[in-house]
Amino acid sequence: MSDIITVETDHTGFELFTDRTIVAMKVNGELRDLAATAKAGDFVEAVPIDSPDGLNILRHSATHVMAQAVQSINPEAKLGIGPPVTDGFYYDFGVAEPFTPDDLKTLEKAMERIIRQGQRFVRRVVTDDEARAELANEPYKLELIGIKGGSAAEDESVEVGGAELTIYDNVDPKTGETVWKDLCRGPHLPNTRMIGNGFALTRLAAAYWRGSEKNPQLQRIYGTAWPTKDELRAYQARQEEAAKRDHRRLGAELDLFSFPDKIGSGLAVFHPKGGIIRREMEDYSRKRHEVEGYDFVYSPHITKSNLFETSGHLGFYKDSMFPPMQLDEARNEEGEITRQAADYYLKPMNCPFHCLIFESSGRSYRDLPLRMFEFGTVYRYEKSGVVHGLTRVRGMTQDDAHIFTTLEDMKGELTSLLTFVLGLLKDYGLDDFYLELSTRNDEKYVGTDEAWKEATDTLAEVAAASGLELVPDPAGAAFYGPKISVQARDAIGRTWQMSTIQLDFNMPERFELEYTASDGTKKRPVMIHRALFGSVERFFGLLTEHYAGAFPVWLSPVQVVGIPVAEQYEEYLGDVIKQLKARGVRAELDASADRMQKKIRTHTKNKVPFQLIVGDEDRAGGTVSFRFRDGTQENAVPVADAIDKIVASIENKVQVTSQGQI
Repeated sequence: MSDIITVETDHTGFELFTDRTIVAMKVNGELRDLAATAKAGDFVEAVPIDSPDGLNILRHSATHVMAQAVQSINPEAKLGIGPPVTDGFYYDFGVAEPFTPDDLKTLEKAMERIIRQGQRFVRRVVTDDEARAELANEPYKLELIGIKGGSAAEDESVEVGGAELTIYDNVDPKTGETVWKDLCRGPHLPNTRMIGNGFALTRLAAAYWRGSEKNPQLQRIYGTAWPTKDELRAYQARQEEAAKRDHRRLGAELDLFSFPDKIGSGLAVFHPKGGIIRREMEDYSRKRHEVEGYDFVYSPHITKSNLFETSGHLGFYKDSMFPPMQLDEARNEEGEITRQAADYYLKPMNCPFHCLIFESSGRSYRDLPLRMFEFGTVYRYEKSGVVHGLTRVRGMTQDDAHIFTTLEDMKGELTSLLTFVLGLLKDYGLDDFYLELSTRNDEKYVGTDEAWKEATDTLAEVAAASGLELVPDPAGAAFYGPKISVQARDAIGRTWQMSTIQLDFNMPERFELEYTASDGTKKRPVMIHRALFGSVERFFGLLTEHYAGAFPVWLSPVQVVGIPVAEQYEEYLGDVIKQLKARGVRAELDASADRMQKKIRTHTKNKVPFQLIVGDEDRAGGTVSFRFRDGTQENAVPVADAIDKIVASIENKVQVTSQGQI
């Protein structure tokens, strides 16, 4: 963004900004079209096309062009919603026949024609009645008009905004004729020509109207748009690499996990190899938590509803919880109810249980900080459209910690906690971080303004002291307190939200938690919520993609495979494998009837870190030959040295380099 300027007299954005890379402006912090007028005294900021706001405007404008192209080919297609999303856009359509991949090519050609025409995006303010009259043949748009300013979801507000209703006309620059229109909040590019040739339609999907399976199923078209063709190609290259790393594909290829239909959507089972990786992940985390002074606790998977009523989850989180189970009803011999059934819920969170553990006995300031840690499995009713492999599941195990501390020690505890979190993530191979500070949503919170301010200010100070970049996330906090989230970039530059650290003055108040202070008075503890992995499942998926399935040696399900050149070397190599197993190495001997080259291909495909190959010279010299995952080799390594190198690579958590060094 450019510097903010103060307008001295009324000007349109076109008069203020002549740079062709400027696509919109912010007037007093509100996004506006360049055709809008800024009045004297307004603060105005240019919006370049390559800024986050500029990219959203580019992509939303491309969405309109795509929808126009669809209706130019299929006039009976009904318009749903079409918001920009991360790296792209989509639009939902009601059509009699589903789209096909060939349709995407046809639509791209139609979009190119519209873009070349340079149609102008022209904003009009309309009344509800005017909008209904103009869009009488668009049933989904009519429904959105009815919820304007009310229950519209975030993606729907792109269409209807707040109190003001607007339509954007696509106007032919030669005739001045409106050739297409859409209900939209805007802003948009000045004209379609600015979309250029950096766009592509990417895939098709089905989607329920307004995300509810009770509503009609629509057809969704996804696309992407970038300021230049080169940026589009770079994005497509990243997508190709991401597809190769997709943890769902790798999970099947490497036999790590699956999602059996007989269990249900979003519920994973881990196979033996995946179980080894998961166990190693969890065991190392447990060891580190022990060193940091955490106490291990356990809690049940279900509870009566009153626990979540006290915590506030039923009031703020019920839509993301599984429906209740009615249990414990009692009847007498006549069949009359003597005790009403109670509602039990699968737990979506562990924190209320940890509050009950805290209150189970009297606490003193000498007991604090009290750090509780649990690998606690929770359940969330994610909609079927958002369930995605291991990264968005319905049953997940959180590495959940809750720290109860005094107000005086709060800042120091947060500082040491952030250091611990970053250090542990680095041990798993992530080292490119920034922080995000999520602040209060003024429409969804509990507690006092003073408590929220103190909590937010403290987190901001701790984040700033870390030296990492701090990005604001306005209104992104949970209802009970602000949070810092650690954002990590993976091997191909994608950002993943990792650990969250949430400061909470409210839940101790709701559960009436107390400790005895040094002066004998009763005080409320401060509660810190912390999930380091987020969930074990999601972190597993992230690491699978980060390493492209080639896990570091310490996490690899099979760390070493012995491959004899011929059958007569099996006994010698088998003894090496026994020595490795005695040192705790997960090692196997491939004594199958396959040819040596096929064995090498098989174990390379399975991404085994070390293949030990033995022939006549190795047996005669008491050596082995290393073959690494990248195809390089290191020959004639003495057996004792080879074993020491392998063990050291596991203990030091070192990844094998492309040069074959450990």
